[in-house]
Amino acid sequence: MTSVVQTKTNFSAGELSPRLYGRGDLRAYENGAAALRNVVIHPTGGVSRRSGTRWVDDIEGNGRLVAFEFNTEQTYLLVFTHQKMAVYMNDSRIAVLTTPWTADQLAAISWTQSADTLLVVHPDVEPQKITRTSHTTWTISKWYWMDVQNVRFQPHYKFATTFATLTPSATSGTVTLTASEDLFVADHVETRFRIGGKEVRITAVAGPRSATAQVYQTLASTTATKDWTEQAFSAVRGWPVSVTFHQDRLVIGGSRDLPNRVWLSKSGDYFNFDTGTGLDDEAIDFGIVSDQVNAVRAVFSGRTLQVFTTGAEWTVSGDPVTPVTASVRRQTRVGTPSGRQVPPRDVDGATLFIGAGGKELREFLFTDAEQAYQAGDLALVARHLMTGPVDMDYDAYRRLVYIVMADGGLATVTNYRAEQVSGWTRQETDGAFRAVAVVGTAVFVLVERAGVFHIEQFDEDFGLDCALAGESTTAKARWTGLDHLEGRTVQVLGDGAELPDAVVSGGAVDLPYAVSRVQVGLPFRHRVEPLPPVVVGPGGVRQGGALRLIRATFRVLETQVLTVDTGRGATPVPVKRLGASGVLDSPPPAFTGDLAVRAIGWKRDAIGPVWRVDQASPLPCTILSVTTELKVTD
Repeated sequence: MTSVVQTKTNFSAGELSPRLYGRGDLRAYENGAAALRNVVIHPTGGVSRRSGTRWVDDIEGNGRLVAFEFNTEQTYLLVFTHQKMAVYMNDSRIAVLTTPWTADQLAAISWTQSADTLLVVHPDVEPQKITRTSHTTWTISKWYWMDVQNVRFQPHYKFATTFATLTPSATSGTVTLTASEDLFVADHVETRFRIGGKEVRITAVAGPRSATAQVYQTLASTTATKDWTEQAFSAVRGWPVSVTFHQDRLVIGGSRDLPNRVWLSKSGDYFNFDTGTGLDDEAIDFGIVSDQVNAVRAVFSGRTLQVFTTGAEWTVSGDPVTPVTASVRRQTRVGTPSGRQVPPRDVDGATLFIGAGGKELREFLFTDAEQAYQAGDLALVARHLMTGPVDMDYDAYRRLVYIVMADGGLATVTNYRAEQVSGWTRQETDGAFRAVAVVGTAVFVLVERAGVFHIEQFDEDFGLDCALAGESTTAKARWTGLDHLEGRTVQVLGDGAELPDAVVSGGAVDLPYAVSRVQVGLPFRHRVEPLPPVVVGPGGVRQGGALRLIRATFRVLETQVLTVDTGRGATPVPVKRLGASGVLDSPPPAFTGDLAVRAIGWKRDAIGPVWRVDQASPLPCTILSVTTELKVTD
């Protein structure tokens, strides 16, 4: 028999898919783990139990969370639910607006912000502008296109065959328009047409080939003409799919009936889409045309204007972008999911987006070597954690990408390209995560628990979920204000120590003794498991076979509780100070250093872990490295 000592110096590769359990030759295997649940990976390589969540408010139902950052001092959380938007500042609801989007439509909304205005679009709803005029005063209104003497400078398009004609009965006033093909429907009333470049407004529809119009610019003649267009966005043709700002232009990507088209406004004039004569500052209008379907799902302002479609990723370059310099090029052929909008996010100059199959997190990045964009897959080694992404945001302060999954899980990716760190973990809770938004340095989540939807914030001072904390100058055993947890069994920290579980009744809990500080919430377990060991011995490199763990030494940082299972049950290390009830009667000290656990017995399960950290204690736990001493057969 041979003794082997192995040191795991970091967890920077994150939780790896079971499909890689045979790839002990990979660097990711050396730095990865079999399970990292309810922990976060630090860019330096260690893992910590994740923060708990602080309860903020209960809301009416499922929805979307949107960050609104007016400046560094004035940040807001916008919560969209069924035909309603609530504004939160400093955890307080300060305003409520009525909106046109139903609960079912919220999955497909797209938005962009400029100064005090948020623009929101959906392909089946007229686009809206949400404006902040003060902390508590917010308004919502429809987009209003630039208008000069009743001529609106909005995008136009001919939704008919090339040979379709319109014949006006007169050149001014109220006229009858006769179409050579079936064209008009009842919803065309109030839409704008241009005949020979001159604008008219439909006032009534008599049939598929006849409509009445009000002329705003005298028409050239009453002869049939193929030179006509209608407004690109309307109740008949649908509304924009995505929006952004780029080089002082408003960019619209796709619409319901023109899915592969992109429009850029006049420079500095965001609601003016007059293409004019093609001068440098005038609007730009083009289609994404190639050998595959290219329905635009998102437009994003990065190094260039980036256009994400269902079939490929495109860039619109030009310095600056003008009608003459605009160059549209396909870069990669990954594609983006249709249906739900998962907004791309900028991470250190790369754009992260979800691949078309919903199983990939792609990094759209310009490479000097190729002089082109590449789209590497950051989820390749953790495919099992991509279970239907529905929302995504990035916390630059902690370097964490948050991805909400359809099954209610929350994947977190520690991304630090300079150090080649891209590690995945999964966050789970007593309920289901539904949405996420990063507002400044605060991370908010929408969580469904037992049919109730809560807004919660990850808070480093909390070790429990959906929790609240309280203080009293006089110690007391009864704590109130917990109505959002009515009827739930909760975990309690009193004066920093773990107390027995309690049941919330009448919005309150009764503790076994009086405390002056309390934290009450729902428990969650964190778990860390290593990959199957790869042993380098006299016989070479091998996986599998009988082995025995002699000792595991954990290097920890400011850790109060560490519970390790080496195959014969959980062992608390260091030993907790227990009261007569079997729970902590005072908080354990935070410890930094090495903690060793001895083990006995041979292990013949080649896949199972040789040790496991699995604990529900709401106290801090950070593991920097693990050294294992193994006995293996020759």
